[in-house]
Amino acid sequence: MGAFIKSATTKDEALRAQAILLTNERGGGARVPPLTGLTRTHAIAIKQRYLKEGVGCFTDERKGKPKELLTKKQREKIIATIKEKKPKDLGYAHEHWTSGVLGDWIERKFKVKYKSKTSLYLIFKKVSFTYHRPGTTYDKRDEAEVAAWQKTAARKLRKLMEEKNTVILTGDEMALTTATTIQKVWLPIGEYPKVEVRTGTRLRRHVYGFLNLRTGDEHAWKTNYQTMYVTKDILKNIRSLYPKKKIALFWDNAGWHKGSVVKEYLKEDGNFEIAWFPRYAPDENPQEKVWKAGRSAVTRNEYISDIDTAAKALVTFFNKTKFEYSFLGKSRIS
Repeated sequence: MGAFIKSATTKDEALRAQAILLTNERGGGARVPPLTGLTRTHAIAIKQRYLKEGVGCFTDERKGKPKELLTKKQREKIIATIKEKKPKDLGYAHEHWTSGVLGDWIERKFKVKYKSKTSLYLIFKKVSFTYHRPGTTYDKRDEAEVAAWQKTAARKLRKLMEEKNTVILTGDEMALTTATTIQKVWLPIGEYPKVEVRTGTRLRRHVYGFLNLRTGDEHAWKTNYQTMYVTKDILKNIRSLYPKKKIALFWDNAGWHKGSVVKEYLKEDGNFEIAWFPRYAPDENPQEKVWKAGRSAVTRNEYISDIDTAAKALVTFFNKTKFEYSFLGKSRIS
């Protein structure tokens, strides 16, 4: 018993054990109340449990119960807010709730930060919300044009692969913004709203990315804009990586790829070969899967409070990761 008192994890457990020892003293445990705060009757009851259950009867039954981070009134306030308001009503750039926005609002409002998303998911479930991933499509996509391009591009790619001194890249740009398109939102069951995409809102950063089809390496740079002038600088960066090699670049038809400044640089360089993707067919570009992998690994579709920190983390991930891909029947060459 003495050993248990020394090793007890809580004061109450030690006092219960001590009460049993005191009941064995002469006087029938007269010292129990002043020394332990327990009544003699309570001490005798604990002793009887001890004789049946052993030291397990000393354990605090409340031990191990997780501490509530929020009060009942605070939880009710959160639930009411989710039901009655949208994030934009609270100063956020989003139309719909996400776990990131909810976690940030709770931390700001109640000074409570959850370590896991599970608690946030449970809050959403209490208000009968579920999450949806809005899809997108391009109404101007021409399937016949895409099919014809695939045949022509496949022949070109096979030829380029035979050129040992040629670097083959697929390039693209992504925009990261504090008002980025929401991919995972919590909504009342049965609601499937359309997500409107706006440009020019809040803070925005861009990432230029190029996937090396021979190695799976990614070359990425963060920029503030997407213009023909910025594009020229990025092409110079690519050239510095491969100073003496021919560079074959599969690229889409964005205006900043075809501006006069870019055309002039490509002409001066003389060792770039550009192959254009078909219109409105971003899924043909392996770089799209690189963007998806980066968002999943770094931003996880969450509310972004610091745009530069998030963009820097994305670029770091891209430049340190080798990516698998499938492109026109080809995959990464080890």
